Amino acid sequence: MILQQYKIVFGGTMGAGKSTAIQVLSDIAVVSTEAVNTDLNAHSKYLTTVGIDYGEISLEDGTKIGLYGTPGQDRFDFMWSIVCKGAMGIVVLIDHSNLNRLKDLEFYLDAFQGHCGNIVVGVTHLDEDDHQLLKIYSDWMAVNQRQHPLFAIDAREKDDVLLMIETLIASLEVQSALAAIE
Repeated sequence: MILQQYKIVFGGTMGAGKSTAIQVLSDIAVVSTEAVNTDLNAHSKYLTTVGIDYGEISLEDGTKIGLYGTPGQDRFDFMWSIVCKGAMGIVVLIDHSNLNRLKDLEFYLDAFQGHCGNIVVGVTHLDEDDHQLLKIYSDWMAVNQRQHPLFAIDAREKDDVLLMIETLIASLEVQSALAAIE
């Protein structure tokens, strides 16, 4: 496994754009573990991640951050704790076109919260069903007392994905500053 001093993990539903987000951000060729999707009931995409995806992004100061993508299928959940160990943050991507999107949100937040409290949520595929936009997610988070930054993103758009990464880093800086005050 590639070891990185700083790492951000991408988790969430199958087909939400985790591999795409890493590919659009990475400064290196992405190491991918995609295989033919044998679970067409879960999603109709042809390929799916069965191990991890790995890429890197370099910040202006030269700091390199490893970008790790997890498989979306819950049968691979045993890998999530391994991949998340030492992560500075987690990006949870939810496919809005999935009818069970709020159950997916709850499942993935519960699954990743125990590994790292610094989480942002990106909702993808809003173009396929835009009548509710982000309101259903923000309402769900308010009712369930979840306080995570929430973004509507296109995983193919570098600026959209970069905004989530910048939010994770800014959140860490705020937490660090607050800890210094205490």
